Order: sequence, then structure tokens, then C-alpha cells
Amino acid sequence: MVTHIGLVGLGKMGANMRSRLRAGGIEVTGFDRNPDVSDVATLAELVEALPAGQRVVWVMVPSGPITRGVVTELGELLTAGDVVVEGGNSHFSDDAEHAAQLAPRGVGYLDVGVSGGVWGLENGYGLMVGGDAALVEAVMPVFDALRPDGPRDEGFVHAGAVGAGHYAKMVHNGIEYGLMQAYAEGYELLEAKDIVTDVPGTLKAWTRGTVVRSWLLDLLVKALEEDPELGAISDWVEDSGEGRWTVDEAIDSAVPLPVISAALFARFASRQGASPAMKAVAALRQQFGGHAVKPAGPAS
Repeated sequence: MVTHIGLVGLGKMGANMRSRLRAGGIEVTGFDRNPDVSDVATLAELVEALPAGQRVVWVMVPSGPITRGVVTELGELLTAGDVVVEGGNSHFSDDAEHAAQLAPRGVGYLDVGVSGGVWGLENGYGLMVGGDAALVEAVMPVFDALRPDGPRDEGFVHAGAVGAGHYAKMVHNGIEYGLMQAYAEGYELLEAKDIVTDVPGTLKAWTRGTVVRSWLLDLLVKALEEDPELGAISDWVEDSGEGRWTVDEAIDSAVPLPVISAALFARFASRQGASPAMKAVAALRQQFGGHAVKPAGPAS
């Protein structure tokens, strides 16, 4: 049973994951390029610190070249029976390449879509895993420490083969785009009508009992309570990449995604002019993920 893992990447999510794992009884040796937060000085030291037999290293760094570099270096350090768990927001097509790269050395590979943002430390993380069932079972104590309390199947899924975890997370984030856009547009419409004199209160009244209640709505209410006019936030909204990937997949599979596609295009529109709705989307991203926002410019 895995009780000690390595964790590469101790940023906003990684550092909180380390804390939650330790609180859940999993020993963690963390490595980060920032020596102020790192437990060891190098990846080699991290691998050496793990118990031999079936070393597990969880990678939590930005997708693309950085992730590929870490996986390559780990492939040179790990040996047969060890496992790499890739928990960043990588494109699912990268997972097959990583697994194939590690396979000749006998190193296993799991991809994990992780949701929960900066609130995951307190609430737990939703986990979507791709890879071999035996490896998933071996790493299950780690997954159980990270996921929310309650039934496992309400916060964890072994979604399928290698790549399935990141594919599921991609679709999850596409849905997230659409949900945030709907709340944001509703907020803007309420603001536009002078007969509604308490917009934050109206949204708060929806947080219990109504069919549109959700954690995202709770976070929008929280953002408005902190800044009722969202005056400190620009309406410029970044897109993470997974929304684009979701739309790309929809085109390839001939699956209509009008809501998610429109939400993605709305983010592009946010970079062209003022929009109260996009201020709300920016505020939501800051609330659940700690994503950076652009401060509002001076009033004209």
C-alpha cells in the first residue's frame, strides 16, 4: 500500500495537495524549482527519498514542455515497478506519448484530471483517472486522501484507459465555461434593469432551494459581497486552453456544443471592450481557482 509519494510542483494547487495528503496520513516529499517551498533540492533527491519497490511520483506542473521535461527526467531516474501520476491540465493526447516513453523502463503511468482549485485543501479534489486498473488500485490510498469526504464514487472515477482522465477533465472544464457564462449573463441582465435594486441579494436568494443553485453561484455571491460592483476587476478573461480543446474535440466528433462554444467565444470578446458579464466570469475564476485578474482601469 502506497503511504509515501513524491510530488513535483508546489504552486497554488500542488502545495495545497501536499498539505491535504499529509493530513490524510500520506507522507509527501515535494520538489519545486522554488527552494523556499521545496523539501529537496533536485528530482534525483526526491526519487532517492522514496521507498524502493513501487515509488509513486505525482507531477503537478504546467502542461506542455514543462510537463514533458519532468516526465522525461523521471523516466531516467525511476525503475521497473515505479509509477508516474500526471495531474496537470495536459492535453489527453500527450498521455499516450508519456506512457509509451516510460513503458520500456517498466515504469507505469496514470493521468489524473484534478478539479477543486484553491478550495481543494478544505473541500477535497474531484479526481478523474486514466490508466491500468492495477496501478489505480495501488495508488488508491493517495486518491482517497485527496478526494472529498463521502462516497468515493461522488468524487473519484477511474474513467478509462490512459488519457481518459485528462479527457474527462477537459470536458468538465468545457461545461464549467458554459455554466459560468450563464450565471454571468444573468448577472448582467439583472444589473441592466432599474427595478431590481438588490442584485447581489437576488443571486444569494437563489443559493438554496432553486434549480440553479450550485457552488459556482455561491462563489459569484461571495465575489459580489466582497466587491458589489466588481469595480476592482477588469472584464478581460483568459481561457485555460481546455475550453478550446473541448470545442476542437466537438468538431472532430461532430458533436454540437453551442453553449460551450459560445462561452469560449465570449471570453475572446472580453478582450475587445467593457462587459459586466465578463467581470463576473473573471471574478468566478478568481474565487474558485485563484486565477489572476486584471485590475480595473481608471474610471473615464
